Amino acid sequence: MKTVYDPHTDTLTIRLSDRPVAESDEDKPGVILDYDAEGNLVALEILDASKRVPDTRMMQFEVAA
Repeated sequence: MKTVYDPHTDTLTIRLSDRPVAESDEDKPGVILDYDAEGNLVALEILDASKRVPDTRMMQFEVAA
């Protein structure tokens, strides 16, 4: 999994897989889901991320017990 914030486009991208994106769907306004050719979710893109995420410079990762 890889997460990238691009301050120039104000886009937060969470890549779940390296598989190529075959189809994208704007599930909710500003939230784009990317799927591979088999229909598996491979990425999530959040547009205008600085308006939706409190601090785009910080990320916490937690593994549930």
